[in-house]
Amino acid sequence: MCCTSSPRYNRIKADPQAEWVPRVNIFAGKAASAYYMAKHIIHLINDVAAVINNDPQIGDKLKVVFIPNYSVSLAQLIIPAADLSEQISLAGTEASGTSNMKFALNGALTIGTLDGANVEMQEHVGEENIFIFGNTAEEVEELRRSGYKPREYYEQDEELHQALTQIGTGVFSPAEPGRYRDLLDSLINFGDHYQVLADYRSYVDCQDRVDELYQNPEEWAYKAMLNIANMGYFSSDRTIQEYAKYIWHIDPVRL
Repeated sequence: MCCTSSPRYNRIKADPQAEWVPRVNIFAGKAASAYYMAKHIIHLINDVAAVINNDPQIGDKLKVVFIPNYSVSLAQLIIPAADLSEQISLAGTEASGTSNMKFALNGALTIGTLDGANVEMQEHVGEENIFIFGNTAEEVEELRRSGYKPREYYEQDEELHQALTQIGTGVFSPAEPGRYRDLLDSLINFGDHYQVLADYRSYVDCQDRVDELYQNPEEWAYKAMLNIANMGYFSSDRTIQEYAKYIWHIDPVRL
């Protein structure tokens, strides 16, 4: 999401009088004690937030927030407040999670890749009621086999080039301009293992579709209600019933 907060910031700066859909990008999470890159990214989120949130030209058009020490108690506040749920793991890398279902059950629409439980969610809510972007798992593997060259994406996409260059040259860390140079290198020069740059343009274009729909409150609410209604398939009752029938091979007993 840092790769969309920064381009959105640049777009607003270039045309501050345009009718922008206001956004608050909320991040929350924890990094394992030895996970350097995760801590580095959290540091970057806070640096980006400090610049964007204090730019008077931006005002309330865009805010970036990092909520530390993420927990179940915080999730109980964040999830019901969300309009849009970001489920953006690289296709083929996540077995399955349940946070996307929690968001949908609370009325949030989902923007995500065809990965994990997003695949099943799309089947049940309908592809017109979810925002899907990025390569499929098969396309991800084909890109790896054919020789993924992230630098080409960086050099060919002007908006991406500007955003990453800002991060790598200290626009968001003026006291230490080279602070995120290693992060930039990991994306451009050292393989971009999670193919962030390959999915970037599809992701940003999908966010534009989110903005367009959000300006139609009735249509947004309609899709949100369809998401809520169709989450019934993911109930624990149905799941346990199928486990009992197909995995445990046991019959229910009426008590």
